[in-house]
Amino acid sequence: MATPYPYVSGAVLTAAQLNDGQNLPINDVTANYVLVNNDRYKRVIMNNAGSTTITVNNNVFVTGDVIQISNKGAGSTVVTAGAGVTINTAGSLTLAQYGGGYLLALSASTFTFFNLGGAAGITVDYLVIGGGGGGGSSDFSTYFGGGGGAGGYRCSVLGENTGGGGAAETPLKIKLGDFYYVQIGAGGAPNTSGSLSIFSSVVAQGGGRGGGTSGAASNGGSGGGGRGLGGPPGTAVTNPLQGFAGGTGSGTALSAGGGGAGGVGAAAPGAGGAGLTSSITGSAVARGGGGAGANTGSATAGGGVTNTSGTANTGGGGGGGGNPGPAGSGGGGVVILRYADTLTITFGAGLTGTESAASGGYKRATITAGSGFVSWA
Repeated sequence: MATPYPYVSGAVLTAAQLNDGQNLPINDVTANYVLVNNDRYKRVIMNNAGSTTITVNNNVFVTGDVIQISNKGAGSTVVTAGAGVTINTAGSLTLAQYGGGYLLALSASTFTFFNLGGAAGITVDYLVIGGGGGGGSSDFSTYFGGGGGAGGYRCSVLGENTGGGGAAETPLKIKLGDFYYVQIGAGGAPNTSGSLSIFSSVVAQGGGRGGGTSGAASNGGSGGGGRGLGGPPGTAVTNPLQGFAGGTGSGTALSAGGGGAGGVGAAAPGAGGAGLTSSITGSAVARGGGGAGANTGSATAGGGVTNTSGTANTGGGGGGGGNPGPAGSGGGGVVILRYADTLTITFGAGLTGTESAASGGYKRATITAGSGFVSWA
């Protein structure tokens, strides 16, 4: 029911109105908003899929005023001090979805924000790709080496796919000021599987090596391609899906392609399995292709062709070894993170990373080498 609050001199309230006195009106806003004096009598609720701000200006409120603020939108909301205003808090001024709290005016220019749960969390989208597997070596007389499998491909961007045909995963909820481990997987040398990449609890396995002189193709984020003379393929890990299996080598010298994030490696004569395209950086880029079987196939999305290496920071598999020439190495992995443009990331010692300028409501961090911790403020 409607409650006549704030009360005025001479007002007569019913028992029902008195009982309903805490059911304050809701001010539902959908864009950047500047608080006004009447908001002390309302619950200000932000509702926007992108990042927004709620600004507190000087000389709008008086000592003792309380303003309730919450965020039900998918984008983060930042409680922002206007010119001449100080807002103190023991938690965070950034509200994740369903976070909230209240402002207490200690004077016209000084406020305390009390965090009431959920306010310290932010949502981070990720693309985590393991290092690609190295191609298998040829014996130069009876068979060629199989292509390396792509590194495991894990993606949380809505509307995109994770490797192996899976739907986008769930973005991570992060607390501001906490530290989260990141590791970039190296691409495998010839005849060697790639290494895993990590962002917090998200682990992308390295790609499997291609079959060759060191033995059969290996399993991995995507499986390695089989060598010639009917070499068996490597399979892709599951739980969760990250990629596809490699192809099977032919009964002749011809070898198969390594599996990719988006498709199975072709049987001999074999191209590398297809990669996947993500727009997490703001533009569409294909990554995670399998390496091609030697002398027979093409590669996509960062995978190498005969005797050549996969592209750095795509998780592409290395090309199989032909005659002549050694096998290619796998391309190194990458971790790409997308978050609200009101936030700033810090890269710890041991990590090589860059943060983009704000665009479209987001910033992006691209981490290309090393291991260490990141945090946000």
